[in-house]
Amino acid sequence: MPEEDVLYRRIGLAALLVVGSIHSSLAAADPARCRELIRKYETDKTQFTAIEVSLTLFSAADADCLNLATELLDRGASVDARDRLGARPLSHAARSGHLDMVDLMLARGAPVDARNLAGSTALYFAAERGHVAIVQRLIDRGADVNLTGQSGASPVAAAAYAGRDMVVRLLLAHGADGRKADETGKPPVVYATAGGQLGIVKQLLVSDIDVNARYANDLTLLMWASGPDEAVAEAQALDIVSYLLDAGATIDMSDARGRTALMIAAEGNHPAIVKALLAHGADPALADKAGKHAADLTVLSALREELTERAQAR
Repeated sequence: MPEEDVLYRRIGLAALLVVGSIHSSLAAADPARCRELIRKYETDKTQFTAIEVSLTLFSAADADCLNLATELLDRGASVDARDRLGARPLSHAARSGHLDMVDLMLARGAPVDARNLAGSTALYFAAERGHVAIVQRLIDRGADVNLTGQSGASPVAAAAYAGRDMVVRLLLAHGADGRKADETGKPPVVYATAGGQLGIVKQLLVSDIDVNARYANDLTLLMWASGPDEAVAEAQALDIVSYLLDAGATIDMSDARGRTALMIAAEGNHPAIVKALLAHGADPALADKAGKHAADLTVLSALREELTERAQAR
């Protein structure tokens, strides 16, 4: 697929949201790391500068060294300290999945909605990583579920793209705006669709979202589903394509370049999605604004032949 075509459809998805492999359960403490941090602190604490104290607090929050964090705070470390990206200790604890550490920071007065330089809050980090209990605790303590992170992506958008089904459900139940688009014009349902997250797509479409709505570059959800993110299995994307078609998605709508979902699926070399779209009446004889048909866009010879035959039979 030409690089400019990838950027045309997918600009911002990978850059905005880094999807890690951390599970939704709370993370365990790192005893070895804690012992090392405590040893260094006890050895050098009389010589520690304020910056070194803050750095140790960040490390303690990351590793869930509760006793060390407590001692540092008792000795004057600040819950409002910021790392080089502007994140506070609360965000470190939330991102790392340490509920007790989150509770400690909140009990010591950590501002629940403090944002880093990119605008991300502790809630944003917890939502992205899928830490359900921490998301709930932060909401209970008054966190704003609609404060956005980098490029205007909301916590629900971060959770949607990362496939955090339970977090999306929780955020929506507490008033998160499931329709709010970010600075690139993509709302959470686009991230869920591109990420192959059918359960989340279903949740978000319940919120009176038009299945045929157009987003940036006139792309529809069916177009996003037909050319999914590269990490998404075709079978996963096919489930979303089928769901959207059953939900009333118009099959031959075209984007700003005149490309239909069928053309996008062909360009992405997704034969199963192409077959599903053809079975629902997609027109292989349509051409985009550059005069290209679906058959012209695939590198798969068998798929090209099938599309050509279908177009000629029209």
